[in-house]
Amino acid sequence: MSSNGRKVRVSFNAPVILGFTILCFVVLILDQVTMKATTNALFSVYRSSLLSPLTYVRFFGHVLGHAGWEHFIGNIMLILIVGPLLEEKYGSSNILFVILTTALVTGVIHFIFFPGVRLLGASGVVFALILLSSLTSITEGKIPLTFILVAVIYIGEQIYQGVFIKDNVSNLTHIAGGITGSCLGYVMYKHKMNRY
Repeated sequence: MSSNGRKVRVSFNAPVILGFTILCFVVLILDQVTMKATTNALFSVYRSSLLSPLTYVRFFGHVLGHAGWEHFIGNIMLILIVGPLLEEKYGSSNILFVILTTALVTGVIHFIFFPGVRLLGASGVVFALILLSSLTSITEGKIPLTFILVAVIYIGEQIYQGVFIKDNVSNLTHIAGGITGSCLGYVMYKHKMNRY
């Protein structure tokens, strides 16, 4: 492709976000091919023995698993909208740290409080990135109004749904993801974490 005689190239602009998206896609294909065997073994959290190494793999791997195409597309679209801007602002290693920390926090919370229910999907990561994005304009002594509005709307909705709507959505995981993203955003601002 060229524009005014110059070549236009597609850039791999957000390696962590794009890598995460590709991994989620591959895991969903594996889920379909193995009739959910791989997702059950590696990419969903549920109560299992702490002596099993796979329990610890699932604490992180559950964010890569999805229940189907609709679940995958809903999460990945939001991640692809918000994630690249955050990766450009905070750097790839910091965004990878946010994703891994969110996975661990939400996985452990679910493991402890919901022993009979499987958790899978990147919703906690979505909420972490959304709350993190609303903190991007934070300055000393000022909390962005956008952060307050996003926190009230998103977390308030999850509390409402958790109390009044019975479905297969893990509202506590969404809340934990949002809180994790907020806390890490504040830490990154406070310590002026390096972009790399």
